[in-house]
Amino acid sequence: MADDQVTEQTTGPRATFINIGERTNVTGSARFKKLILEGDYTAAVEVARQQVDSGAQIIDVNMDEGLLDAEKAMDTFLKLIAVEPDIAKVPIMIDSSKWSVIEAGLKCVAGKPIVNSISMKEGVEPFIAHARKVRRYGAAVVVMAFDEKVKADTMESKVEICARAYDILVNQVGFPA
Repeated sequence: MADDQVTEQTTGPRATFINIGERTNVTGSARFKKLILEGDYTAAVEVARQQVDSGAQIIDVNMDEGLLDAEKAMDTFLKLIAVEPDIAKVPIMIDSSKWSVIEAGLKCVAGKPIVNSISMKEGVEPFIAHARKVRRYGAAVVVMAFDEKVKADTMESKVEICARAYDILVNQVGFPA
């Protein structure tokens, strides 16, 4: 098939591929981590801008670093990119393993952010509480395939945990199907 005949849809309401920019993640980018640790937020904002200019449709932001006040760093960075029209045009994925960092991000993101991630590893009740807060903030959510017993490692356990999470999110928390 010729290049001009590619049928995979990459934008619009039925996109089959989403390009997530992950260079604004201190655990995945040594350069971004160095900029944030040095407090060079101006250069860090440029990293986000470069990702959008290069085609990122979502910007993933993670500040999980032991030497950082992650809540403050998340708040500061998200507020800075929110006033940049060319960056603010794409959704933000708030990425953290700590709920306090996720919530700090949710408090300062306009539009519809994406939370990456919540899981049932601490039990169903904390999962529901976090999901309700995510919903109240108007965000979408990525769910990790963990529950209070295991990390899903087989196809069957992945399907079981994800089906259970989906049921809770849709039928108890009120997320759209």
